[in-house]
Amino acid sequence: MPCVTPNRLLARVLVIGALAGIVLAPVRASAGVSMPFAAQAGLDIAAEAARIWAADAELIYVENDEALAADGNAARWGYLFRSRAADASRAYSVRDGRIVEAANLGFDFEAPPIAGPWIDSGKALAAADRVAADYCRKNGGRLASMLLVRGAFNERRPDGTTWTIVYVSETAPSLLVVIDAAHGEVLRTLKG
Repeated sequence: MPCVTPNRLLARVLVIGALAGIVLAPVRASAGVSMPFAAQAGLDIAAEAARIWAADAELIYVENDEALAADGNAARWGYLFRSRAADASRAYSVRDGRIVEAANLGFDFEAPPIAGPWIDSGKALAAADRVAADYCRKNGGRLASMLLVRGAFNERRPDGTTWTIVYVSETAPSLLVVIDAAHGEVLRTLKG
């Protein structure tokens, strides 16, 4: 993969997040409220479906598809896989232990596969919340989204996998807290 600057990668990640939200728009549960779960809890079912789609499918991106709870759980998580052989990407959205949406990505998104093992969403959010507490208190900030990707915002290990936790406010620029997904260490914060 050619070298991608952090700003270009941020733009790609934010575009993917926005498009994933459109492609994987929430499906209403008709039988009641869905139980929130941590990001890793839906991975196996998404990975199984991805292997059926393409034997060489590799996980390249994870993001909450519905609102996050204070513990880092969401009722729905999205998982993006890439097949080098097919030169294509496919997204799966998991809720209530099953896939509720599956769609091919309509554009090229080359990203390295997520390196594991990685900490789950709750542990990543706990680390980010400690850093974001002042921002949230001063600006009425709130948690907006979490995404897991490799090669973004990690200056110490540019090839490392990171969680990026996004906080938003009506009165201040968004705050992004970047967490090393292997160790749970806060790497940096960004505003924008």
